[in-house]
Amino acid sequence: MAKPRSRPSPAHAPSARDRRIGLAFGFVGVASFSLTLPATRLAVAALDPVFVGLGRAVVAAVLAAIVLAVHRAPWPGWTLLPRLALVAGGVVVGFPLFSAWAMRSAPAAHGAVVIGLLPLATAIAGTWLAHERPSRLFWLSATLGSAVVAGFALWRGGGAPQPADGLLVLAVAAAAIGYAEGGRLARTLGSWQVICWALVLAAPLVAIPTALVADARLLTAPLSAWAGFAYVSVVSMFLGFFAWYRGLAQGGIAAVGQVQLVQPFLTIFASAWLLDERIDAATIIAAGLVITAIALGRRGR
Repeated sequence: MAKPRSRPSPAHAPSARDRRIGLAFGFVGVASFSLTLPATRLAVAALDPVFVGLGRAVVAAVLAAIVLAVHRAPWPGWTLLPRLALVAGGVVVGFPLFSAWAMRSAPAAHGAVVIGLLPLATAIAGTWLAHERPSRLFWLSATLGSAVVAGFALWRGGGAPQPADGLLVLAVAAAAIGYAEGGRLARTLGSWQVICWALVLAAPLVAIPTALVADARLLTAPLSAWAGFAYVSVVSMFLGFFAWYRGLAQGGIAAVGQVQLVQPFLTIFASAWLLDERIDAATIIAAGLVITAIALGRRGR
């Protein structure tokens, strides 16, 4: 008699307590990231987008090296190097560079709703890399939330994609892979060590192009541009990941990743505050639909 074919075991499901804690840390990370596009738009208004996109990683790498030295963190080992490189390629190089280029021509509010596709992309990457198996209700809610933000992006763009949307889609793909692999690594390495080592390993690669594009604009850029650059360097590229990877590791990559659905609307509100971009009733309605989708996703464990 033939033996039944064995099936790969799914990833360990977090407990209800772990899920709650993971969601809380995830929201802190998302709140930190929600100011990234407005701050980037402030920075690229006077600074080279490559300098902003990669220079933030140089600053964050210096901070990461200090933290690792203070804690005397041991080298994670050569076997983890490819996985750390994947994290670095996604969140240290890919997302910052593509989003900085996009913010040269697209409003931060429009960029925010395209980036709203990131939760679904993160869930797909989590299924691929971390072997998570969300329920059908979860996928339905994730697709619903993503459809809302995609439709909202098209509506805000006059019914057609904007030229920068291709760059934003590349940014989404890069971030999704970096998020999923970073959340998986954080389960064994620790959230802050994942981003610190990824930054340190990427530092030599990002420092050279950053130095090459440095020009006279560094001396003439207004304080607002430097404030935006400081935010994306210290918070978006460094501190925000402490909470974000902790949330993904503890609560589940797919489940906690859906918290990102509120990020576009937090970004829109921040854009209205920092850049005087307008908020209308449709934005409020779309935000309510997205929050409903997140609630459904929590039920579909």
